[in-house]
Amino acid sequence: MNHTSNQGNAEQFARRVALRLSEGTNQLPYDISERLRASRMQALARRKKTVSVVHTATAVHTAGHSAVLGTGPQGMGWWQSLLSAVPIIALVAGLVVIQMNQDEVGILEVAEVDAALLADDLPPAAYSDPGFVQFLKSNDIHQSR
Repeated sequence: MNHTSNQGNAEQFARRVALRLSEGTNQLPYDISERLRASRMQALARRKKTVSVVHTATAVHTAGHSAVLGTGPQGMGWWQSLLSAVPIIALVAGLVVIQMNQDEVGILEVAEVDAALLADDLPPAAYSDPGFVQFLKSNDIHQSR
């Protein structure tokens, strides 16, 4: 649907509503019907006035199908483009450093667990045995008394 058909549909709807309201005005008292008539005249007068739009935002420019804040393409040099990329580069570098640090911490934790398992007197298969877990729990209860 285009703009003219939408506007035509709105006009038809407005006419039907106005006709329906006009049909009911015959039963209203005279003072109320005169106030309604005066209100209609004011509404029609306001509708016919055209509103002019003033563009005051001089810092908004179009770039293709987008709006861009700034001085526009004529003021953008390669130096300003390079400087605008510095915060993004700093953010990416920070994220890489954080990821490397997290990876190192995870590797150190796993290495500590592996070293403890290998240096222990028990074989690693004992830790997966359900009876051994029960033994540890009962042993903790006896030691805490």
